[in-house]
Amino acid sequence: MSELSHIASHVQSVASAVAADDPIRESIAQAVRDVKATTPLAASFTNFVTINLVANAQLASGGTAAMSFLADDVIATSAISGADYVNVGTLLPFYREALDRIAHAFHESGHKWVLDPVAAGIGTERTAILTAFRDVPPTVIRGNASEIIALDAMWGLADAADDDAAVTRPAGVESVDEVDSALDAAVRLARHMASHRADGTAAVAVSGAVDLVTDGRDVYRLPGGSALMTKITGAGCSLGGVTATYLAVADPMTAALAASLLYNRAGEAAEARAEGPGSFQTHLLDALWTTTPEQVAGSPIDRTSVR
Repeated sequence: MSELSHIASHVQSVASAVAADDPIRESIAQAVRDVKATTPLAASFTNFVTINLVANAQLASGGTAAMSFLADDVIATSAISGADYVNVGTLLPFYREALDRIAHAFHESGHKWVLDPVAAGIGTERTAILTAFRDVPPTVIRGNASEIIALDAMWGLADAADDDAAVTRPAGVESVDEVDSALDAAVRLARHMASHRADGTAAVAVSGAVDLVTDGRDVYRLPGGSALMTKITGAGCSLGGVTATYLAVADPMTAALAASLLYNRAGEAAEARAEGPGSFQTHLLDALWTTTPEQVAGSPIDRTSVR
């Protein structure tokens, strides 16, 4: 059995709460401050169903947005952007060639980017696009549990002899798997991505009732958020865009943690004011704007380690 194939048995069985003075909290707070102070550009090649919310969420969190579907645009803009966001939620025939060019260009330049593998496992074209990212992987992956499990399978990271490797079935953009069932897959993906980066860093964020974020060494669980996130189109997509905003100023793990925690706190604040999904989306954007670095960094965080 390979080192990457079976991880769960090597995770500490008891999670410990991250202390108030743990350095990761200051790193998270600093990332939030830096975004608000520097308004970094994080460009997006994202799906056209949610493109407006993605851009507005990046702006509300303190960043700057630029959206394009042209490979030449995206590659040229990467010279001035701190990070990019790629979302495969709605595909057009030219995307396969465009995204292959973009991924290779990012890999060659060392440019940081976030992948949202929306609906991973559905269709041969989507599968071909996502499979091609294996050798030129992103810096951060953000998805639901089913997408993370499916991408891990596409990339062939689990040992063929590992009977415990999670399996899933395509379910559109919704997850049919619990977050913790994607733990092994998330750790394998993070380690694989890190091995392809000069600085050896990467992260995977799995969204759900309790979010999971890992860099392949530590595993963080982040409770909270709002169930109303599932009642608007683009909550996950916009989280991916905001993750890229934070990636423009921070390392992958800090960026993934900061973005997920911001969304949890903002979602809770928005739900407290909302009367339904429509007003929730409006209040969510307001809360992304008003949530403070201290509120984000002071969130409940549990941590376990992977040997």
